Amino acid sequence: MTYVSPGYQPGRFPIIDAGNLPFMVSNAKEGTGALDEWYRKYAEKEMSDVKFCFAFFHDPGSFHSKTKKIVVPGDIKGMKIRPAHATMATWITQLGGTNVQSSAPEVRDILEKGVAEAVTFPWGSIVLFGIDKVTKYHMDAPLYATSFVWVMNKAKYNEMSAAQKKVIDDHCTTQWAIRAASAWADFEHAGIAKLKTEPGHEVYPLAAEQLGEWKKSAEPVVAAWAAAVKKAGSDPDAIMKDFKATLAKYNSAY
Repeated sequence: MTYVSPGYQPGRFPIIDAGNLPFMVSNAKEGTGALDEWYRKYAEKEMSDVKFCFAFFHDPGSFHSKTKKIVVPGDIKGMKIRPAHATMATWITQLGGTNVQSSAPEVRDILEKGVAEAVTFPWGSIVLFGIDKVTKYHMDAPLYATSFVWVMNKAKYNEMSAAQKKVIDDHCTTQWAIRAASAWADFEHAGIAKLKTEPGHEVYPLAAEQLGEWKKSAEPVVAAWAAAVKKAGSDPDAIMKDFKATLAKYNSAY
């Protein structure tokens, strides 16, 4: 069994990538319920080679910068940024930035050495990985989230007895997805308040007009997602309508 971020592999799992699009989800707890309930309809089509258990979010992250405040989309041009996943990488490229790939534990090092100038990251992990030691500016907006799945080797699952399968199935539910995600969500969200109290850090909100610019700049990313879903043989309009309705049901839409 393992959990992974499907968005690390561009184009391989286009449906669940809807959860990685900017400005989709406002919080991870209720948002996880929405993501899991929604994706169960599509998991067998998109991840047929594994036993899907559940899907979940980390709490929304944002831009954290070492060199300057990132306020409007035009500020990204010319910057070197470590993206959270392939969807964010696409957005950064479209805005004229350069993507710097690294694992999460390497982020502090690449920022310290100037290989990257900024990162898209959830808040609590900024402190956890020591990235607060090499950043100063933090955009206070739930810009994006990252979708994860907990999956199992299907052959191993099929070898189990009916009683063993029931134990697995009883834990592969939306309720368990929320339970698994909640502590992490609380930890990440608490990072916002923590960074606000740290000396030398500026946590800044966006004005309504600035937020509007960001949403407009994300439209090509959504269009690219839709094209990928269509290429894979699914209806992006119906899938997105379903996703947004489920987010609204769970009071977690942006």
